[in-house]
Amino acid sequence: MLDELIQRINELSRKSRTDEGLTEEEKKEQSELRQKYRDCFKQNFVSQLDTIKIKYEDGSEHKIIPKN
Repeated sequence: MLDELIQRINELSRKSRTDEGLTEEEKKEQSELRQKYRDCFKQNFVSQLDTIKIKYEDGSEHKIIPKN
């Protein structure tokens, strides 16, 4: 699904640089798709941060908890 989202964002981006440009509906779609992509990226990044642990010399570990 993410690949399809990126593909559509790129299509709209290419079209926006042509003489034809984007319709108001396409501009709205582009904005919504970009926000959806940012939300997915943020969610994936936070998930990755949740798995990171700092291991100290004494053998103890501390899990990094990202702040929203």
